Amino acid sequence: MKKIAASIITIGDELLIGQVIDTNSAWMAQELNKTGVWVKRRVAVGDVWDEIWNALNEEHEKSQIILITGGLGPTADDITKPLLSQYFGGKLIVDEGALQNVKYIFEKVLNRPMIDRNLKQAEVPDVCTVIQNKRGTAPGMWFEKDGRIFISMPGVPHEMKGMMTDYVLPELQKKFTLPTILHTTLLTAGIGESFLADHINAFEVALPSHIKLAYLPNYGMVRLRLTATGDNKETLEIELQHHFNELKNLVKEWMAIDDDLSMQQAVGKLLIKKNKTLGTAESCTGGYIAHLLTANSGASNYYKGSIVSYSNEIKQSVLHVDEQTIKTVGAVSEETVKQMITGALNILQTDFMIAVSGIMGPDGGTPEKPVGLVFVAVGNKEKVVVQKFNFRFDRQRNIELTATNALNMLRKFIEAEA
Repeated sequence: MKKIAASIITIGDELLIGQVIDTNSAWMAQELNKTGVWVKRRVAVGDVWDEIWNALNEEHEKSQIILITGGLGPTADDITKPLLSQYFGGKLIVDEGALQNVKYIFEKVLNRPMIDRNLKQAEVPDVCTVIQNKRGTAPGMWFEKDGRIFISMPGVPHEMKGMMTDYVLPELQKKFTLPTILHTTLLTAGIGESFLADHINAFEVALPSHIKLAYLPNYGMVRLRLTATGDNKETLEIELQHHFNELKNLVKEWMAIDDDLSMQQAVGKLLIKKNKTLGTAESCTGGYIAHLLTANSGASNYYKGSIVSYSNEIKQSVLHVDEQTIKTVGAVSEETVKQMITGALNILQTDFMIAVSGIMGPDGGTPEKPVGLVFVAVGNKEKVVVQKFNFRFDRQRNIELTATNALNMLRKFIEAEA
C-alpha cells in the first residue's frame, strides 16, 4: 500500500528564537502516525510572508497532506489567514458560525466586550471549508489544491488538539485508504544504548523488512519500540506480538515495564498492583520527584506526599536527621539519606519511601564531594537500600538523572520484596 505523506509547518518567530517550545509538531506527528499517515517533514518558519509562501510551495511538492499551525490570532503579526486567502485565490468573508462562536466566548465565557479586532477572527477565505473551534475563537481552515490537502489550525496546543481529534483525523481517514501502523514499546534501565544494541543485534538483523526497531535513549533509560506496517491488522498484531515477546525475553534483565510508559508511570502502576503507598523526602531535587509522580492522573491512589528538606535545619527539625551526622559526614551522605527515610516514614506513614541528597551544581562541590555526587535511599520500615551516584552534568540533568535513578531503585526494591 502506498504511503500517504504529510508535512507539518509551524509558524511563529517565537518558535525560531526559542521563546516557545514547539510541542504541536510532536503531538501531531504521533497522532498522524497512529492513523497510518507518514510524517515526512517538519518545518518551522517565522512570521514572514515570503517564507510562509515558499514553505507552502515546497511542501506541496513533497506531501499529500500539509498541516499548518500558528499565525491565526487577531494581531498584526498574525498573517497566516490573509496569506492563505491569497495563496488559494480567495477573499476573506465573515463565517457566520465562527462569528457566533466569537460572540459567545466573549459574552458568555469571558464576560467582556469585543472590539473590531476580535470580530476579525470570524473572517475566513471563501475557498476553504471552515473547521469550527470548540476551544477558542480562531477557526481552522481546510483547503484542497492539485490533489493536496492543506489544513490550517491555531497554534494554541489545546485548540489545535481539539480540531485534530474532532475533525481533521476522522476526515483524513475518510479521504485516504491508510495502512495499519502498530507499535509496541518497552522501557529498559541500567544498560547503555550501545551495549543494548550489541546484545540484541542478532534479533534486530533478523526482523522482517516491515518491522523496524527504534532506540529511544533518555536519562539513563532506553525505550525500545517495534513498529510494524501492513494491510491486515489482525495478522500484523499477531506477528508483532511474537517479535515483541522475543525482545522482552532478550532484555528481561533490564526491562522496567513492557509498555510505553515513563519510569514514574511504571512505578505508579506497580504500586497500584501491590496496593501500596509511597512518599518522598527530597533535598537536592527540590520536589522534582514529587512533581513527576503527581503529573500522572490517579497518583493520589498511591502517592501521599513529600517533605522537601532542602536545608540542614529542616532535615534536623522535621525529619530528625541527627545533628552529629550532619557535622561528621555531612548532609550528602549515606547516613543522612537513611535517616531521612526513617523520619519521613514516621511522618507520612507510607509503605515505601525515597530519599535523596546531593550536590547539583554548578556551585557547592569540593574535591571530596564534587558536583554531581548524590546519595539515593529507598526502603520501608524493615529495610533501606542506599546507592551512591556521580553524574557530572549540568544542574538540570543531574536533577533529572537523580529522579530517574531513584524511581528505578524503588521499582527494583518493590519487585524484590514481592
